[in-house]
Amino acid sequence: MNNWQKRDLKYIWHPYTQMKDCKLMPPILIEKAQGLKLYDTEGNFYYDTISSWWCNVHGHNHPKIKDAIKKQLDSLEHVLFAGFTHKPAIALAEKIISLAPTKLTKVFFSDNGSTAVEVALKMSFQYWKNTGKPKKTKFISLDYGYHGDTFGTMSVSGIDLFNEAFSLLFFPSYKVPSPYCYRCPVAKERDTCDIDCIQALEKLLEKKSNEVAGIILEPLILASGGMIIYPKEYLARVANLAREFNVHLIVDEVATGFGRTGKMFASDYVDFDPDFMCLSKGITSGYLPLALTLTTDKIYKAFYADYKLKKTFYHGHTYTANPISCSAALASLEVFEEEKTLKRTKKLIPLFKSLLKGFINLPAVGDIRSIGLIGAMELVRRKDTKEAFSIKNRIGLEVYKRGLKKNLVLRPLGNIIYLFLPLCIKEDELQDILERTYSVIKSL
Repeated sequence: MNNWQKRDLKYIWHPYTQMKDCKLMPPILIEKAQGLKLYDTEGNFYYDTISSWWCNVHGHNHPKIKDAIKKQLDSLEHVLFAGFTHKPAIALAEKIISLAPTKLTKVFFSDNGSTAVEVALKMSFQYWKNTGKPKKTKFISLDYGYHGDTFGTMSVSGIDLFNEAFSLLFFPSYKVPSPYCYRCPVAKERDTCDIDCIQALEKLLEKKSNEVAGIILEPLILASGGMIIYPKEYLARVANLAREFNVHLIVDEVATGFGRTGKMFASDYVDFDPDFMCLSKGITSGYLPLALTLTTDKIYKAFYADYKLKKTFYHGHTYTANPISCSAALASLEVFEEEKTLKRTKKLIPLFKSLLKGFINLPAVGDIRSIGLIGAMELVRRKDTKEAFSIKNRIGLEVYKRGLKKNLVLRPLGNIIYLFLPLCIKEDELQDILERTYSVIKSL
């Protein structure tokens, strides 16, 4: 342990970390980064296979995004966003609206994924109050869903190790079974089922739609819930039910947006118009905090009134629409166009899927799932019964430690080992990462 690491442990409390573990495994001191690689102070490199918590879209140290940040610093670093505006925010809002589903026409700025979702929840809740339906106060979410760490977002997330300690403080919400095909909640096989797991949601809406404000879900992949990838038909059915029963549909694209699934947004796989879309993480490619909540004219107009009518949306953050963050986001979107990122990624996805298939032959791997350049392996004690490893086994921690020795950042989600690869990855890098990952899992 070097002096910097000792100073870190003396003063810093790290997120999602049991700090006692750091006595034996102190945080790795990263000095610089380039492309897919992180470099520590000892000269070692690590493939950033999870895009530094899913936000680094174009790789580290991209010159275009750096230049945009430097240029913005010369003119305006920050200004309050109530009663004032600026060009980067206006240009970013216009660009995002041009990319989003048709009916999403308004942009509300905030700072991170949790706040983007909080904004959507509060807007939905107040919309029904503003339009004379104050009984519509509840939200429906998936039992493996994850939407953030604030109390509102935890209230519409599944109860698990991440948030169980705070559950007494959550507001009441409805949970329905997730479309978890490997562990189907209605004991069906995907090849023969008719999205039967949707029935729980249908029955709930039939009974409770008069008190439901909205349904919130992550489109196509439940990320923190275990990288659970589900059929696009399920998303389409949810959208139809939301329309049928007059409840809002909130799509949380914080993790799935900006090319992660092979399209700009996961919602692009289905022809539907959500009422809200929440964006963050990849929006600035990991350079600066920023989040957006997109919504419709219909919802916007329910708040548009004389000030004395109290229909104003009273919500905001100090760093809302920070000009430097907005400039980074605009540059990131320009990189998508100039480097033809989605077109290039599309060519790599078949290779990625092919390489992942080989993992199913390993004794500890029960399931393989992927979408875009996101891939996951679910580790099990027994393949025939799908018996999971006990939390006491800490199998994920063992994979993480062995991964570091192979120059990989493999930060697990319990028994789920996953890759959330930067979209700038090249074919030889992809093959190298998969070979090293295979070696780690095989060594178990």
